[in-house]
Amino acid sequence: MMKQTSAFIAILGKPNVGKSSILNQLLGTKIAIVSSKPQTTRTKITGVLTENETQLVFIDTPGLHKPRTVLGENMVKAVREGMTDVDLCALVVEPDEKVAPAELEFIERFKKQKMNAVLVINKTDTVKEKSDLLAVMDKYSQLFDFDAVFPVCAKTGDGMDELKKCFFSYAVESPHFFDDEALTDQPERVIASELIREKLLYNLDKEIPHGLAVDIEMFNERENIIDLSAVIYCERESHKGIIIGKQGAMLKKVGSTARYELEKFFGCKINLKLWVKVKEGWRNRAGSIHNFGLDL
Repeated sequence: MMKQTSAFIAILGKPNVGKSSILNQLLGTKIAIVSSKPQTTRTKITGVLTENETQLVFIDTPGLHKPRTVLGENMVKAVREGMTDVDLCALVVEPDEKVAPAELEFIERFKKQKMNAVLVINKTDTVKEKSDLLAVMDKYSQLFDFDAVFPVCAKTGDGMDELKKCFFSYAVESPHFFDDEALTDQPERVIASELIREKLLYNLDKEIPHGLAVDIEMFNERENIIDLSAVIYCERESHKGIIIGKQGAMLKKVGSTARYELEKFFGCKINLKLWVKVKEGWRNRAGSIHNFGLDL
């Protein structure tokens, strides 16, 4: 009988570099929401990939940024906690020679804590000349002695097989921490609320999304159908009107696109009902953050 092995891997980077897209590509399914808007991920999301006797546990952290709210402080805390007690850190960057302050902070922590780290240059589909990519690789290599460098495109899957192979090489003899069939440690209600929030992020104006939270009030499973009722909380009355839209058009659009993603994930029919309520300044209220499951 082969011995079981496992590895814990933290996926790190500044906001909007594609960390969640990379996680979803590795797992072959969506468990982390994806948006072009920064700071989409608000908590540490654990993704689990088991192949044969090896299990990889991924920590997908929020992007490191300067917090302006209590929620923002929690997000930064999630990043720092996500770096502790892991076998490998994967720093995800864009193909840009300009190194952001957040990336320099990660590199300093790698040095200080003598951590294993690989560099993942995402969005290679935006690079016109190979020399540009080589310049980015050279820039980061001067800052830190990364174990390896992987140019990838999470959108197309290019380079992801090599990256996954690298991650498996860090597994050490250890029992599996999750069932071999598990994809994530997130409860079904959290997955549902995040998939709904993704559709809000996708459809709404950029100034509204960070003031949004989705609370699942009812999650009832019956034969081949899930009855799901969710409340969308926003911070202003004017935002409520935008979310609902003219004659309810926007809320209907969000509901139909969210229902499609939910049915794909849960593999059954979804009876989805959405409501919109105003909760002013909830991102600065510890009680609200706790109720929405966004604290640590």
